Order: sequence, then C-alpha cells, then structure tokens
Amino acid sequence: MTDARPTVWVLGDQLRRTAGVLADHTPGTCRVLLVESDSILGRHQWHRQRAHMVISAMRHFATELEAEGFDVDHRQAPTLAAGLRAHSDEFRVERVLATSPSSHDAVTRLEALGVELSTNTFFITDYRKFGEWADGRKRIRMEDFYRRQRIELDVLMDGDEPAGGTWNFDHENREPPPKDGRAWPTLELFPLDAIDCDVMTELEVNDDIALWGAAPDGRWPVTRAQALERLQRFVDEGLPGFGAHEDAMLAAEWKLAHSVLSSAMNIGLLDPMEVVRAAEVAYREGRAPINSVEGFIRQVMGWREYVWGLYWFFGPEYRAENQLEAHRPVPPSFTGDAPTEMACVSSVVQGIHDRAYAHHIERLMVIGNFSLLTGVDPWALTEWMWANFIDGAEWVMLPNVIGMALHADGGRMATKPYAAGGAYINKMSDHCKGCRFNPKKRTGDDACPFTSLYWDFLARNEHQLKGNARLGQQLAGMRRLADLEATRERAAEVLVGLDCGEL
Repeated sequence: MTDARPTVWVLGDQLRRTAGVLADHTPGTCRVLLVESDSILGRHQWHRQRAHMVISAMRHFATELEAEGFDVDHRQAPTLAAGLRAHSDEFRVERVLATSPSSHDAVTRLEALGVELSTNTFFITDYRKFGEWADGRKRIRMEDFYRRQRIELDVLMDGDEPAGGTWNFDHENREPPPKDGRAWPTLELFPLDAIDCDVMTELEVNDDIALWGAAPDGRWPVTRAQALERLQRFVDEGLPGFGAHEDAMLAAEWKLAHSVLSSAMNIGLLDPMEVVRAAEVAYREGRAPINSVEGFIRQVMGWREYVWGLYWFFGPEYRAENQLEAHRPVPPSFTGDAPTEMACVSSVVQGIHDRAYAHHIERLMVIGNFSLLTGVDPWALTEWMWANFIDGAEWVMLPNVIGMALHADGGRMATKPYAAGGAYINKMSDHCKGCRFNPKKRTGDDACPFTSLYWDFLARNEHQLKGNARLGQQLAGMRRLADLEATRERAAEVLVGLDCGEL
C-alpha cells in the first residue's frame, strides 16, 4: 500500500528542526529520511573528528525526531541515490521533499532523482537575493554587502547610523599577540555517549574509509543543545575579549577567544541569525565591547554570508579557476606525510591533526599564504581543507581558497593576493622565536621559507600582477632587490626540500 504522506529528506548539514522544509511539518504529516552515504565517506581521506561529527550529529538528530513522534528512516547506503531508492521501495513513497542542498552537485543529483526542493533557510540571506545584488557590479565587495545586511536586518544600528559611530573597528582588532600571559577562555568537552562511541567504532573498523587525525574527544557539538551551550559560553566568556587579538596566533593557545561555532552553524545546529542576535544583545547590555561584537558579527553576517552568496553567484565552473597556473600538490608537511622545521606550519598542522581546526588567520596567512607562495593547485588545496577542517564544506572552501587565499580567480573576489613573507608571521605570532629560520633573511640555509618564497612569488608572477594597483609598491621593492637572483635560488631549494619532506 502506498504511503500517502510525503517523505522529508534531511541532509547531513540541515540538522535543525525549525529550518528548511521540515519546519513546515509535524509528526504524522510526513516520514523523515536520513541517509549515510558510503560513497561520500570513501571520497576523501577524512579527518576522524569531521567524519565522526557529521555522522554522530545525524544520528542524534534522528533520535530527537523519533522522540518527538516522527517516523524516521535513518539508513546507511552505498550512495544517496541508493538510499532514496531503498526507502521509496520499502515505504512506497510517491513524493520526496527536501531543503535545497548547499552544493551545486547535490542540487543536480536530487533534482535528477525527482526530489522537490524548497528554499534553503539555513542561512541569513537567500543566495538568489545576493545574486540580484551582485549582478552588474564592477566589484563585489564584502564591505558593501555587510553594510547592506546591517541596515536591512537592523543589526548594530542606532537609527540610521551604525552603533559606535562607525561601520567597522578593524583598526582596533588587528593587534599582535599579547605578551602578558593572560588566560584565554576554556572550552569544556562534551561527554561522549553511546551514539558517539558507536560511530567511532564503525569508522575505525571500516576498511573502505581512509581517516587521518586524532580521535574525537567531545570537542565539537553534535546536538543543538550542545551547540546552544557553546554559544552561550562564548558570549559570556569569549566575546568580551574577542576583537583586539582576533588576528593573532599563539603556539600554545589554539583558539584564543574565537567562538569555534562554525561547525555547529555549518551542519545546521545553530541559526546564524540567533548567533548574531546573541552577540548584539551582549553589546546592548554592556557585557561586551563594540569592537569585539562588531568584529564577530562581521564574520558571521558579513563574511560567512558573503562566501555563501559568492559560491552560488560564481557557479560550478569556479572550481576550475587557476589564473596563476599553480599545479603543485598539497605539501607533505600539510598532510602529515613529512615533518617540517617551519615552526608556524608545524604548529598549525599539528592543531589540524589534533582538533580538525585552525582559526581564520592560521588558514589564510599560514596554510593559504604558504600554498599561494609555493604554487599549490587550488582544487587540490580546496579538497584537502574540505576533508580536514571540522567546518569544511564546498561552499565554504571554494571562495575562501580559490578567491581569497590563492588568488586563483584573478581578482574576482579579492583585490590583491594575500601574499606575505616571514615578517607578517613574526609580527602576528610567537612562532618565529623558537624557529630555526630567520624571518628577516631571504637567502642562506636559515632564511625563512616564507620570506624567500614571497619575493620569488612576486618575480615569477610579475607579468600577471603588474596591473594590480595595490601591489605597485611591493613589485617596485622586488625589482630593487640586489640579491633577487640569489633569493630565487633559495626559493627553488625550498621547493625541492618541500617536495622531499626535508624542509
């Protein structure tokens, strides 16, 4: 007998009851389907904590829906399509509804399967609305989009004026790491329950899944209740001191005052707007300063939504962008296949291994910057970061890697390459103190690889970068270097050592 109720198919990054198509249903009006796909798990070498988090969160969500009274079919299958077919055959389902997925390929696949898609409401701004705003603009600047968001959504506004009298407080939020030995907010681990342990065991015994990184330890929320607890603790303990040192890097402090809420937002456990409002309330009540609150809201309502919009606006062909013709593989020092004497890279990669996480400056100015300077293939880096960061997703990584970090789109997103030598890392971190490489030197065995590679990057890409007004001073400085040839020879030695795992 055919089940007259539709099936609501919930994907692994749509795990919130009050968003998407599931919000329109109650127990008895639909059947809920969740599918764990073997093909997705076999696609990459996943970080253990990332694979665990997604599967555990799906299973916890299924349990919560069942407790609410929903009929839930949570199954494992070779592919998403196979899971849907098995579900439809077993329950004789005629209509399948789903919230529009967060990737181009997934939309295409679900449409081909006859799934009826509804608008994705797990973000603040519909990407189609972003596209209308972006279309025809000479430059799609995040700052312009962010100010529009603030006005339209009435966030941090005092009437028609921005709270605090200015739109951003970047000048207060780019301080180097403090030297006072202060204590940073702690992060309480959540206890691992039976579902968590079952997932961990299943992943480890499955020979078809390649895993990397440390085992899960309860660091990452897998339920909405955990995510809400993490949000509240950040607002109370982290947000007040977040702003000033949000761009700083410390070897002994992996998150400083960062919220580490991105993974919870990216699988749907948290509504980004509730995160924004919680931060704004803290400012209005005098519990957090304007520079910290504005800087944090800029990350969530500005940058995150901007990246989401760009992913759809640029389209699937954006994956192939490689304007600087970079084709090197991801360095073995990133993948754990070789150690490195570069203190900054070693520290960040160890953090990724231990926690599947690095904060935004470590991603951009260590991992991204080093990949830009060495010429790592944009799609290779995108896939590696997608699989190894706890908050990874294609929509996150494509614009951030191809547009922001690697300048592979020729400037469609960022107005200049975010290239820097060792001086930047020396200023914004404490990594250089104990490193055998000297950030001030560009030649010699002890020259900082970042410094040598920076000047080599400018030299080898001069023909493509010379029209960029924001690089005029840097290119002129490169041309004046008396030891440019020796610097480039040192850069070539660095690349050989990198490939051999001897750097």
